[in-house]
Amino acid sequence: MSFFKKLKDKFTKSTDSVTEKFKQGLSKTRDNFASKVNDLVARYRKVDEDFFEELEEILIGADVGFNTVMELVEELKMEVKKKNIQDPAEVQSVISEKLVEIYQGDTKTPNTINIQSEGLTVILFVGVNGVGKTTTIGKLAHKYKTDGKKVILAAGDTFRAGAIDQLEVWGQRVGVDVIKQGEGSDPAAVMYDAIQAAKARKADILLCDTAGRLQNKVNLMNELEKVKRVIEREIPNAPHEVLLVLDATTGQNAMVQAKTFKEVTDVSGIVLTKLDGTAKGGIVLAIRNELEIPVKFVGLGEKMDDLQEFDPEKYVYGLFSTIIEQNEE
Repeated sequence: MSFFKKLKDKFTKSTDSVTEKFKQGLSKTRDNFASKVNDLVARYRKVDEDFFEELEEILIGADVGFNTVMELVEELKMEVKKKNIQDPAEVQSVISEKLVEIYQGDTKTPNTINIQSEGLTVILFVGVNGVGKTTTIGKLAHKYKTDGKKVILAAGDTFRAGAIDQLEVWGQRVGVDVIKQGEGSDPAAVMYDAIQAAKARKADILLCDTAGRLQNKVNLMNELEKVKRVIEREIPNAPHEVLLVLDATTGQNAMVQAKTFKEVTDVSGIVLTKLDGTAKGGIVLAIRNELEIPVKFVGLGEKMDDLQEFDPEKYVYGLFSTIIEQNEE
């Protein structure tokens, strides 16, 4: 059974709204990437070196990342040789399978959020200004509250004008408490207050905002280390997640940000916002493969429930759904 057939059987008749969100949210990338792959397949009668060279260009154009593309194409060549594939159309299914394999990679880095079965779960959010960090925190607060969890927000971005107010608006909208101090106050002190409040109110999840722009890498490192020390002192083994929020529409610039934050703090996962707003959704694979950080959530639209846990199979289905649904085997 081809991988396309597997995805078709699993998702085409699915009434799962999340699968539909991936399909709709990846429409720009699908129109750009999958349609080009389709055109490539239609133009070639056999799988040869020219075919693979054009495929490389398409993958790089989708922001899959140069190193990842080279690895992927090498693996495809081996697979084509091993299975003696002559028909270019058959390569599409192999591409989709390899994309899932690349994403799943090292199973030691889980895709799911490390929610504690007992006690308080602390999730720290990092990232530059303008990537949708506060909106992400608000949407995740909504998700966890809908799941029946008691959620508190910590307004740790005390540097950006309006950041505290913005988080408060989300708190009111979702119906959760926001712990804050005045603008310009010490973020570590805010975290201390938030943890005490979360413990006293028997909260399940504490979502912590942090400053997005400090003068240099040293300042960023010092500030985040101070915040983490306070959290760890009050709750051993916390924060349980450090999520880096990136804007998918910035493409390779998101990779640069990810590398910087990975250097200064222990990033455990990525939240990739605005994936629906880019035709270069291959950035998901570049981040996962080249930085070895799992993408844990993706933004697939503007609505409150459009921030979804990342699923590599649903992602690949979203990329190739038009072809998969036409694929009769």
